[in-house]
Amino acid sequence: MDYLEIEGGYTLQGSVKISGAKNAALPLLALSLLSRQPMELCNLPEVADINTFIRLLTMLGASVATQGIGHRIIDSTHVHETKAIYDIVRKMRASILVLGPLLARFGHCEVSLPGGCAIGARPVDLHIKAMQKLGATIEVQGGYIIAHAKQGLKGADIVFDKITVTGTSNVVMAAALAHGKTRIINAAKEPEVVQLCQALQVGGLPIQGIGTSEIIIEGTGGELLDLQPIKVIPDRIEAGTYLCVGAITNSQIALHDVCEEHIESIVLKLNEIGFETMFQGDSHNGIMTLYSCQKPLQAFRITTTEYPGFPTDMQAQFMALSTQCYGSSFIKETLFENRFMHVNELQRLGATITIDGNVAQIQGKTELIGADVMATDLRASSALVLAALVAKGVTKVHRIYHLDRGYEQLETKLSGLGAKIKRLSE
Repeated sequence: MDYLEIEGGYTLQGSVKISGAKNAALPLLALSLLSRQPMELCNLPEVADINTFIRLLTMLGASVATQGIGHRIIDSTHVHETKAIYDIVRKMRASILVLGPLLARFGHCEVSLPGGCAIGARPVDLHIKAMQKLGATIEVQGGYIIAHAKQGLKGADIVFDKITVTGTSNVVMAAALAHGKTRIINAAKEPEVVQLCQALQVGGLPIQGIGTSEIIIEGTGGELLDLQPIKVIPDRIEAGTYLCVGAITNSQIALHDVCEEHIESIVLKLNEIGFETMFQGDSHNGIMTLYSCQKPLQAFRITTTEYPGFPTDMQAQFMALSTQCYGSSFIKETLFENRFMHVNELQRLGATITIDGNVAQIQGKTELIGADVMATDLRASSALVLAALVAKGVTKVHRIYHLDRGYEQLETKLSGLGAKIKRLSE
């Protein structure tokens, strides 16, 4: 099993290219199931979760051709299997995204209850209730969601009790082939959902309210779609993570291939802490530069919430950063329980953190000391890497298969900025 060995205490400099967004690419891969011709995707991140999802598609009968790094052509025209088995779904919660398209296209499917990283309950009941509202009959048996819609899905009003990104994406894809109009109320507004809706719209599907909390879709009545080539949007969480890399080491770094709007809440918080930033280029794809700060870093408060608020996927990285800020910082996690599992590992490095329910208080500035730490989930892993970059001495981050799920060539990119980091085997 691989681990990262990081020697901390170095100032970084240079630039890094941001990869395509994993969380945008996954639903787009699922969308290929609704295409009447091979679907072309570029700017896919070369990470474990993408490879896992592609393996799922091939197990369903799709063929995938590699045209180069991050460039795939997915041909789902000969998909014949409608069962997403446990062995593959257990590795990644996002596998639930095949439920909507398989059900809409074939009128039946079996999808294993999902697995993934343990950051708390992310129940599939919202997905199930939405499919039932669209006319499906569903039972959960033997660890599988078994769904039928023999006459096809029928448009309906779907009201989500809570905002769900994967739930919204699943319903959008199911509604695309349904008979009649579907209205999704309390829909997620994340950029990843927006790109999925835009891909459907460019493919000829009548869809209104993209980027709002109410999406209206006129289904095709079972007709497959003419989906066009798609370039995956930049990964806003990877961009935020590298901004935190620059911030925690107080270094000037530049990020290439960034969408300014998507990282606005992250940049505003870094400005509040004391960092100056500058964006150049097209607002949808430009260069973001973070400058080193010449004054003490200021403590801050964060409450995670749905987009366009502060993302829960950046909470752990900012907790690592807060150890280098003067005063007490407070982080309130409102979306997931069990998402403070990185706290114990940060404490092993010397961080002073107390937890009260879903609020963490971090006292800074603290000198961190290198130690052996263990990753517990994807974003917690990146927080440990950040802390290791400023910790005195050597830190070994174990179980980095979590990192490999969502960060493309992490150690290569960090080494390019001047970090002392090596991937080794236990």
